[in-house]
Amino acid sequence: MAKFKRSDRSKPYLNILDFMVQEKTFLAIVIVGIVLAGIFTGNSQAAMWLGFLFAAYATVANDSIQSLGTFIESNKHQKWWILWLYIGGIFLVTVAFSWYYFDGDVTYQRLLHADGTTDYPHPQSFSFFQIIAPLVLLILTRLRMPVSTTFLILSVFSADTSGITSVIWKSWSGYILAFVLSFLVWYLSYNVIRKFFKSRKFHNSWTVVQWLVSGTLWAVWVMQDGANIAVFLPRQQTLPQFIIFALVIFLGLGLLFYLRGDKIQKVVSEKARISDIRAATLVDLTYVILLIYKLFISTVPMSTTWVFLGIIGGREIAISLARNKKGKKHRKKAGRMIFKDFAYAMIGLIVSIALAAAANPSIRTAILDYVGL
Repeated sequence: MAKFKRSDRSKPYLNILDFMVQEKTFLAIVIVGIVLAGIFTGNSQAAMWLGFLFAAYATVANDSIQSLGTFIESNKHQKWWILWLYIGGIFLVTVAFSWYYFDGDVTYQRLLHADGTTDYPHPQSFSFFQIIAPLVLLILTRLRMPVSTTFLILSVFSADTSGITSVIWKSWSGYILAFVLSFLVWYLSYNVIRKFFKSRKFHNSWTVVQWLVSGTLWAVWVMQDGANIAVFLPRQQTLPQFIIFALVIFLGLGLLFYLRGDKIQKVVSEKARISDIRAATLVDLTYVILLIYKLFISTVPMSTTWVFLGIIGGREIAISLARNKKGKKHRKKAGRMIFKDFAYAMIGLIVSIALAAAANPSIRTAILDYVGL
């Protein structure tokens, strides 16, 4: 049997075949999950906890690229369990405060408004498409696609199309704002940053600053995206429900750090000098400022993935334009990376809308009416 050369593996059909062979265990788990989703669709309690378990790992695994990716990449020398206890501890404090202050709501009113209304009602019975939404996210994550968890999971719980469109508009505005701000920061200060970051050595204070910034970023991310996991559970959790919710995600974070971000981490690793703790700190600082701004202007959920992609995209374009090197190699490379990340995010949006239409008849009718069918 003829052996394929390494260059041949870049062909699409060989990549798909390689993926199926290399990920046979993962694919088997997904198939079992789909079967279980079919079995438990009629059992509301079993479906609720099964969907929650899927969402807990899928959300954390996919969103590690944005909230924890730079932290993981720039702390490769640290023991995984030290990183886990630090980030896990922040998670527990953040959700515990929300649970206590908002009377059982762990999402900082992303799912339950102050007047008791919600755009994402907790279903009395779960549809098959609601349960498998996190599995779809897991597959896309395994393919290293930085898709929006908010679009993919919350859309199937939306009461009507307004719940989807409000998230889309807030997320797109966040992407544009992040791209422009990141571009200006890195383009205007590139020469200064290059001068001070030229040496690979850095003062120990940078480590302290980065851990503080990353910890703040993670806490704000939990406030924004915790809803993507909690959406399967009652909007006001009892104490036993909260304990299960918190411990499952805490242990899931441990697995994530043990795997060092897993497959999706490559989206961060391939960016220019992002492993430099100083560069990672600046990226995270820009990100957390934008998230805090978006957090307080409204309680509408938002795709933090799109904001992160805007920050990374603006940085890559700014660096490629500010470099003094001749030729278009770096600019083309940056352009390809930005286009790829944006395209993958759009794929996630299309899949999200398709799942929402399949899970919710009212959304399906509204979409069909909009396109004139």
